[in-house]
Amino acid sequence: MVELSQIKDPADIRGLSREECEELADDIRTKIIQTVSQNGGHLSSNLGMVEITLALHRVFDTPKDKILFDVGHQAYAHKLITGRYEAFDTLRTYGG
Repeated sequence: MVELSQIKDPADIRGLSREECEELADDIRTKIIQTVSQNGGHLSSNLGMVEITLALHRVFDTPKDKILFDVGHQAYAHKLITGRYEAFDTLRTYGG
């Protein structure tokens, strides 16, 4: 089982099995729900982007290939798998 807190770079998810990706998606959702329930934020738009974000990072060679989100409130999953897990609890806080 892969730990979300150990994902530091999109390359870390490229070798995961489908089952591991599903578990990771569940962990990402849980982290988003926990953080948004504490700090506020956009919940449903981010929950809908979890699998899409994982798929984009598995298919494309990020960060060499660029991914552009048209709004930041759909990028929480992206933040969690690109080295910002430790700071995610500061989402929507002063200095966060």
